[in-house]
Amino acid sequence: MKTKITFLILLTITTCNLFGQVNDTLKTEKDLKSIVLEEIQTGLDAKSKNLKQTVSDIDSRVDDLDKAITNSKSAVEKANKLLTRVQELEKRQVAVDENELNIFQANYQSAIINLISMDREIKPLKLFNTTKDFFENLAETSNPMSYQEFDTWYVEFKKYIDRQKSKEAGIAVLSNLLDLTGELTKGAPFSGPITQPLFTSISSFINSLGNSKKELREQSERMFILAAKLSQFTHDKDLIEHEWISITNELSELQKHYDNVLKENLLLLSIDTLAFQNKYVKENDANKRLNFMLEIKQKAADYVLKTKNINSKDWKEIVYFEMMDVQSLKLRFGRITFSISENIDRYRILITKYKTDPQIGSKVTTLETKLNNLKETFDSTFEPIEYLNSATRMYKIH
Repeated sequence: MKTKITFLILLTITTCNLFGQVNDTLKTEKDLKSIVLEEIQTGLDAKSKNLKQTVSDIDSRVDDLDKAITNSKSAVEKANKLLTRVQELEKRQVAVDENELNIFQANYQSAIINLISMDREIKPLKLFNTTKDFFENLAETSNPMSYQEFDTWYVEFKKYIDRQKSKEAGIAVLSNLLDLTGELTKGAPFSGPITQPLFTSISSFINSLGNSKKELREQSERMFILAAKLSQFTHDKDLIEHEWISITNELSELQKHYDNVLKENLLLLSIDTLAFQNKYVKENDANKRLNFMLEIKQKAADYVLKTKNINSKDWKEIVYFEMMDVQSLKLRFGRITFSISENIDRYRILITKYKTDPQIGSKVTTLETKLNNLKETFDSTFEPIEYLNSATRMYKIH
C-alpha cells in the first residue's frame, strides 16, 4: 500500500516505550557529545588566552624596542635592539601560527565528534520501527469500515454489487477493482480510481431501493455522504503523505553521503571501520563510548599537526574541506528533520478542517492528542531548529 511506503520513516515515530528508550539513548549521546565538545572548547580557550597574552607581551616589548631604537644615539646599540626586535617578531609569528594550529585542531576535533555522533542520530530516524499509534489511527479514520453504521450497511451494498455486476458495466468495474485492491473491509485505499465507480454504484443502489425500504434508503444516503467525506479526507491526507516520499529519498541520500564522509575520515585518522563499529556504534556502555570519543579527539588533533608537517603549504585547505563536509551533513540533516517537523504540522490543519464534522469529527478529534504527543516527542528528540543553529556556529574562526 502507498501508505506503508510513504510512511517508511514517520510511521515509526511514536510515543511508545521503545521510542522512549531510543529517546533516552539519543539524549545520552547528546550528553556525551556535549562533554567532549566542551572539553575541546575549554582547552582551546585556555591555549588561546595564553597565546594572546604572549602576543600582547611581545607587542609591548616591540613597542619599547621601537622607542629605544628611535632614541638611541649608538649605532651598535641600535643594531642590537633591531636584532632583538626581529627575534621578538619571530616569536610573535610562532605564537600566531601556534594559535592558528590550535584553532584548526579544535575545529577538526569538533567536526569528527559531530560526525561520529550523527551515526546514532540518523539511524534512529530511519529505524523507529515500532508501534504506529498516530498513523494507525489516521488510517483507521479514513477507512469507512471503521464506522459501525457503514460496516453494517456495507453488507447489503455488497450483496447488491454481487447481484448486479453481471448486468451493469460500472458495477462490474467496481467489483473488479475491489478484487484487485482488496475489499474495503480489508482496508483498501479509499481514494484514486476506485472512488468514481464506488460512488456511481452507491447512487445506483440508492435508486434501486423502493418505498418499502425507506429506512435502508435513508441509511444509504447517509453512507453516501460519509463515503464522500472520507474520500476527501483521504485525498487531503494523501497530499501530506506524498511529501514523505521526497523526505525518504532525501534521508536515503543523506545516509549514503554520511557513510562516505565517515569512511573517508576514519581512514584519515587510521581508525579501522570494524573497531569503530565495535567500540562506538554497537557499544552500549556510555563510559566506553566516551573514552573512544576522547581517543578520536586526540587522533583528530594529531592528524591536523601531521598534515601541517607534511604539507605546510596546503594543510589548512585540506583540513578545511573535511570540516565543510561535516558541516554540510549537519545542515542537511537539520533541514530534513525540520521538513519532517513541518509535515507533521500539516496534519494539524487536516484535523482542524474535519474535527467538527458530525460524522467523522469524533475520530478526527482523537487524532489531535496523539498528534500533539508525536510532535512534542519528535521535536524534543531531534530539535531541528537547534540542529540547524548549531551547524552554523560549530567552528571557531579566530
